[in-house]
Amino acid sequence: MILYYAPHSCALASHIALEAAGAKYQARRLDFRANEQRSPAYLAVNPKGRVPALVTDRGVITETPAILAYIAQTHPDANLAPLNDPFQFAQLQAFNSYLCATVHVAHAHRIRGTRWADDEKSIAAMKKKVPQNMADCFSLIENEMFTGPFVFGETCTIADIYLYTLGTWLEGDGVDIRQFPKIAEFQTRLKVDPAIVRVMAAQNSK
Repeated sequence: MILYYAPHSCALASHIALEAAGAKYQARRLDFRANEQRSPAYLAVNPKGRVPALVTDRGVITETPAILAYIAQTHPDANLAPLNDPFQFAQLQAFNSYLCATVHVAHAHRIRGTRWADDEKSIAAMKKKVPQNMADCFSLIENEMFTGPFVFGETCTIADIYLYTLGTWLEGDGVDIRQFPKIAEFQTRLKVDPAIVRVMAAQNSK
């Protein structure tokens, strides 16, 4: 498999999941500053012009929740999802969908405001709202969604990998993670997970 990613993007979650699953893969970095995600070569892989994209022997998969689910399902021995319980798996998918459709979008208003508006004042207003919106999202996760010590209890799953990835954005979004004690402890604990350490070293070495 080939994973296309960009540093500091949500593709980190897919990269970590591949590593945690013990998958055989190659990681190919895209330079957003050079606009490589819009190059003809990459658009031939993913016409959306975004990351992540995972090239498999059956075709390309895009969107983080889909890629994470695919990795968990194709590497069942890694125990990254409750594959034998349809209800629990649906709950996991619901959590990951919230991260994708709500939390990620709240974050994107800080650096991708031009997706929603052209007026400079409107873009500035969206950016100003990001700390509150991200804090609201993580407050909901902290108080209503997070079981502990992992999202769904005692087992680390793809939901934890995804949450960790988005949690790394909080400081840049102007949110003090210390107001979420469970999430803060979670982030500190996962930061030293061997798979995460290996991926971060690989991404930071280029």
